[in-house]
Amino acid sequence: MSASTEFPLSEAPQSSRKGLLPITMVLFSFTFFTGTMFAGGKLGMAFNFVDMLWIAVIGNTLLALYAAALALIASRSGLNTVLMGRFCFGEAGSRLSDMLLGFAELGWYAWGTATVAIVLVKLLGLAEGFSVPLMVLFGLGFSLTAIIGFKGLDGLSRVSVPLMFALLLVSMYIATGDAGGFAGLAAVVPHESLTFSAAVTMVFGTFASGATQATNWTRLARSGRVAVVASVVAFLLGNGLMVVAGAWCAMVYQQADIVEVMMLQGLSFAAVVMLCLNLWTIQGPTIYNVSAAACHLLRSERRRTATLLAAALGIVLAIGGMYEMLIPFLVLLGSIIPPLGGVIMADFWYRHRGQYPALAGVQLPRYNLIGLCAYAVGAVLAYSSPWVAPLVGIGASAACYMLLLQLGRRVAVGQARIEP
Repeated sequence: MSASTEFPLSEAPQSSRKGLLPITMVLFSFTFFTGTMFAGGKLGMAFNFVDMLWIAVIGNTLLALYAAALALIASRSGLNTVLMGRFCFGEAGSRLSDMLLGFAELGWYAWGTATVAIVLVKLLGLAEGFSVPLMVLFGLGFSLTAIIGFKGLDGLSRVSVPLMFALLLVSMYIATGDAGGFAGLAAVVPHESLTFSAAVTMVFGTFASGATQATNWTRLARSGRVAVVASVVAFLLGNGLMVVAGAWCAMVYQQADIVEVMMLQGLSFAAVVMLCLNLWTIQGPTIYNVSAAACHLLRSERRRTATLLAAALGIVLAIGGMYEMLIPFLVLLGSIIPPLGGVIMADFWYRHRGQYPALAGVQLPRYNLIGLCAYAVGAVLAYSSPWVAPLVGIGASAACYMLLLQLGRRVAVGQARIEP
């Protein structure tokens, strides 16, 4: 499959659209992420069993609805998030979304590359000097499926997702037995504290950037229904399972690290297999997202070259210590990424009435100051909010965009009346 068939700078045509199964499987592989299980582990150590389940349901439902809303727009328009950004931020202003989304996914790629190398050195008892060569090896290896494109991601997901699903269920079954059954789980007393809003923010925020960029695949959906169903299933069930599995096991063993949990369960070999499969399934789509943002930033269709360069930069960040920056990185992403989605949704439904014009035939301003200002307001309010930051960012940016757009229209009408 050539790079041009991935349509980095244009609408995805109907002739290249996919059905429910391939879209769902790629999204499932995207949401099956070890980092989400670490976040779930924090929940398991701060809440009782029932409260943990409620927080997981609420957080993942909100995340799934957000992903589905963007997926519907992507399917209707054939555009991904960075291309949608041209309409609400302007031809040059859309580079804001390119840089933000590219930065978010590149950070995840660097973290995943560093994680697999560091954990393998630990599990296999290797010398510390092996960490950097392993980061280089995995950083380049993970990019191979993304270089192939959608076909490579789809093929990998059909093998890895069922295996990972089975392994998680086995781990949860062993943990339940070690806890003394469901009664034992219900009796576990939390050892850490976390507020409800912070917990929901963590569940939503861990994959807010992923939900924003899932349009790279949902725009290939055959219909809006396929895009919405695939998004809801993947983000509610896939991401939900990762959160619950991490929390479930952490409650029993008081250990948020799922790899450490599996070692305690006698599943050391399985832990190595799970780590490699899990990170490969997420790293492929992640670096694919980076290349999509880079192609739009540079207005280039050389997606494979962009993928290799992005992977190299990710390796540099991994070697530079990205592994230690996960928590502050998640807090930042939960504030700066969701407002992009809020502006895009307001622009599509309120300004364009649910139908973008064709990119090739429209003259766009270099900068859409209304969109850029609305994003800035949403990001600042989200970052400073004590409530669920991603929801604050989405709602504030969307409301601000519609308000500024309406004010702009009234000013234009007033000026037209004054002119002779």
